[in-house]
Amino acid sequence: MSVTAAPTASCALHDAGTCRSCPHLALPIPDQLAAKQSRVAALLAEHVPAGLWQAPAASASTGFRNKAKMAVAGTAAHPTLGILDGAGCGVDLRTCPLHVPAIEAALPVLADLITDLDLRPYDVPARRGELKYVLVTASPDDDLMVRFVLRSRRYLERLRAAVPDLRRRLPQLEVAAVNIQSVHQAVIEGPEEIVLTEEDRLLMRLSLPSPGLGSRAGRRAESVELPLYLPTRSFFQTNTAVAEALYATARDWAEEAEPARVWDLFCGVGGFALALAAPGRQVLGVEVSAPAIDGARAAADLMGLDPALVRFEAGDARVLDPAAGERAGGVQHPDLLVVNPPRRGIGEQLATRIEASGVERVLYSSCNPRTLAADLAHLPSMRVVRSRLFDMFPHTEHAEVLVELVRD
Repeated sequence: MSVTAAPTASCALHDAGTCRSCPHLALPIPDQLAAKQSRVAALLAEHVPAGLWQAPAASASTGFRNKAKMAVAGTAAHPTLGILDGAGCGVDLRTCPLHVPAIEAALPVLADLITDLDLRPYDVPARRGELKYVLVTASPDDDLMVRFVLRSRRYLERLRAAVPDLRRRLPQLEVAAVNIQSVHQAVIEGPEEIVLTEEDRLLMRLSLPSPGLGSRAGRRAESVELPLYLPTRSFFQTNTAVAEALYATARDWAEEAEPARVWDLFCGVGGFALALAAPGRQVLGVEVSAPAIDGARAAADLMGLDPALVRFEAGDARVLDPAAGERAGGVQHPDLLVVNPPRRGIGEQLATRIEASGVERVLYSSCNPRTLAADLAHLPSMRVVRSRLFDMFPHTEHAEVLVELVRD
């Protein structure tokens, strides 16, 4: 599945030099995508022959970001929501055209709330103030998760008391939370999270094309719903439509091999594992984040999947041995291994265990082609049989790549 992309994007903030987060914004989308494909293909040329690249999955040029990470600055009376410049002063990005409409509509409401509650923004140069960030996530149904990152608990009860009023202002609000980040450092979130609403996770109802639809993909009447539960501190791809294309591609590639047993390492909230679930198939998802695992289990239950077949376990995927069989959550040695690591990749130790495991097929989803290339070098007995670029972040150098490997 690919996403229809507009050829160009327009942004007054970029044109004025106010924000330079999208360095390639002035280039037409087809030119951006061709350059990105060429760069990624060159990085992976030693492992991925040129003829093995499928057509890339493009993004819309605007209105694709399902989350906003807005640094709060200025004053309570006149807050800015956006980024900080080199001097630590706020640059307001409420009109950024990359956000989905639900977020674009919510940001002015949240700015008004800051003023009405007299929430003092954190002043980075002076190291004073309380409100550091407002984090907003939107589901495909336009439901919202809003999180306030505070320096301390000073405004906690003020925000808790304001939730009913915030719901009136934002009827689509499902989850509200406060995160405490007390340290003066370039880290957005802290370890303490306080949920202010009855709901503690956001339902992301993705729509994948039914298997075998080909060019007809994307028509909801001929699609399969993939529900994912997103807890407050868990990761989900920023571009919903391209994430749908990624999961659908992984599912379609996997189905051709008809694996009986699948392991999904670094599974997060279960996107790949749940997309690959099928009648009679054993699936094990492993993720270090316990809340993400709770979300994956809830989604599996919502889908009516057999818990004896589809299991999710909290643990460090980097130390798992795919040859361990029964020792790993009771699921036998996998026929198909899915890995979706953070930017650092799977690393030499896990790659070496995969190499020695005898696993016949691997789907590797990478958000960093450089570490992907390094990891592939540690899998000499496996070869790439197809690959695809997914443009999660148009206008930037960021590239998401899915490769399928089989054992020689």
